Amino acid sequence: MIGPMLEFLIKGPGRLRSLPAMLAVTLLAVAGAALLVWSAVIHLELWSDGYRDIPNVGPLFLIASVADIILALLALALRRLIVLLAGAGSLIATAGGLLLSAHGSLFGYKESLAVPYAMLSLYVEFVGAGVLLVGVVLLALAPVRPGKSEKRSNPSHAPSRT
Repeated sequence: MIGPMLEFLIKGPGRLRSLPAMLAVTLLAVAGAALLVWSAVIHLELWSDGYRDIPNVGPLFLIASVADIILALLALALRRLIVLLAGAGSLIATAGGLLLSAHGSLFGYKESLAVPYAMLSLYVEFVGAGVLLVGVVLLALAPVRPGKSEKRSNPSHAPSRT
């Protein structure tokens, strides 16, 4: 038997009681996955255009791109709360890194929001995080169908004759 926290984190749309909620989570996961891939493509493009040569920042662009593609595939395949939450976290961290480097410095690197893809990247990442977080909230709050253990339970606590 898995613990209640792990059961909550691996909750997927198949356990939801409402068909519209199941479909909404699925659509949000697909849209979020598409935005994760879009963010990854932007960062791979920038990485290949020269960001790869920036110490610390270059490798982070590549790592973020690969991680976002993996998270997108997992979001599509699993549609679990933990995966959607991780995808949203990745997009928020990427946008946060850009904002930090634009308004201060990140690993000694200063960026500008006027560079190609900066604003598009922020839009994609914040919208993607929002979409995925709506999916997380829906999964977290939507009523679930009883599981196998609840169906087999004996609410009267009387001895079973089976």
